[in-house]
Amino acid sequence: MKAPLVRFGVAMEEPLLSALDQLVKTRKATRSKVLSDLARAEVMQSQLGPDVDVVVTLTLVYDHHVPDLSEKLTSMQHELGERVRATLHIHLSHDQCLEVIVMRGRCGDLERAAKTLLATRGVKHGGIEMIADGGSDRPHRKHRQHH
Repeated sequence: MKAPLVRFGVAMEEPLLSALDQLVKTRKATRSKVLSDLARAEVMQSQLGPDVDVVVTLTLVYDHHVPDLSEKLTSMQHELGERVRATLHIHLSHDQCLEVIVMRGRCGDLERAAKTLLATRGVKHGGIEMIADGGSDRPHRKHRQHH
């Protein structure tokens, strides 16, 4: 059964409202839908703690000409053992590679590992997406740590 909708008033600065309305237009949605999506994502993020089981995607863009970087990243993944479930490696250009690492385990452990990988010399950009593991009744997202 779907939860009942509740109406409430929201006050915000006009420039922020204009930006929100542009987002609504881009998404071909309504203010209510966009605000609900934003609120849901924030509530879910706030409820993920270090002991929650999660599935993580970590995206790295790095310069593969940095000495020993590929070997270092591979070694770090091996140290995580079975928590690393899959990797995808793509050559973006002569100099840059993109790697997506899928991990499964405790939120705190994987967040620390992801931050270590992101901070590795030669990694240019990256992001983390965390989703509560399927069997959990806890909310679902912790998002974004850009490097």
